[in-house]
Parts: sequence; C-alpha cells; structure tokens
Amino acid sequence: MKVTIEVEVNFKSRGLVMDIAEVAKRSGVPASTLRYYEKVGLIASIGPQGVRRQFAPAVLDQLALIALGQAAGLSLDEVHTMLSPGGGVNIDRQLLVAKADDIDATIRQLKAVSRGLRHAAACPAPSHAACPTFQRLLKSAASGALDRQRVGRKVAPKRARP
Repeated sequence: MKVTIEVEVNFKSRGLVMDIAEVAKRSGVPASTLRYYEKVGLIASIGPQGVRRQFAPAVLDQLALIALGQAAGLSLDEVHTMLSPGGGVNIDRQLLVAKADDIDATIRQLKAVSRGLRHAAACPAPSHAACPTFQRLLKSAASGALDRQRVGRKVAPKRARP
C-alpha cells in the first residue's frame, strides 16, 4: 500500500520569507535577474506581500545551483530541466558527463594554444616565418582545426556595435 502525503508549509506565518531585496543581498544576484528567473520559471516567489516579491529560503539553494550550472557552461534551459516545480533538484547525470567532456576538450585545446604561444614568444628562430612550430600552428588555425575543436562549446554571438 502506497501512501502519499502532501504538506503545505506556510512560510509567511513562520517568518521564513525573504523579500526580493534580501534574496538579492544574500545571493549576490540582482533583483532584475531574480525577476527574469521567475518569469522563465527557474525560481518561484511565494507571493507578493505589498509590492515586493517574497521567496522561501530554499530559493538561495536554487540560485546556487543556477550559478553552478552557468559556471559549468550549462544554458539556463539546461539548468531549468534540473529544477523541479516544487524547488527540488533532478540532476541529469548524462548531461553533466557530456559537459565535463566538453570542458576537458576545451582544456586540452587551450593548453595546446598556450604551448604554441609560449613557443612563439621564446622561439630562437630569426623570424616566426622561419619557425616550423609556429607555421604548424598557423596552418592548423587556417584549416579551421582550432574552430572544429570548439564544437560543442556554446559561444554567444558577438553583438554589432552601434
């Protein structure tokens, strides 16, 4: 026999609510971003009290998860799939492994570029045109090999300047 119990906690009556300014202060996330996160369903307020949105303390954990996901290169949509409507967390382990693999590939690429730059800076050849290592790096860049190594990385498009 399976029994389901639903519990509704009234945070307001227990004095466990924070207004949007308090959440912004404690989390370091601007109020405008909190409103955006609420609009797209990443977090939920427990209702306005007067003019200010009110949040349960669990919102701080949700914001920490959002920040961690963004630091790992996850999109807000990917983070959203890991947050359940009630504020719980449902981690997609396969997504995390794939993201870790992408990060490892990026690290390898950046290390190779770093080695190439250090070599170019310290190269004893009379000119960079005479350095075989530098020439290989140029050919690799010209062939698009460096760009192909970035596949899987989400890079925001550059904005046109006015």
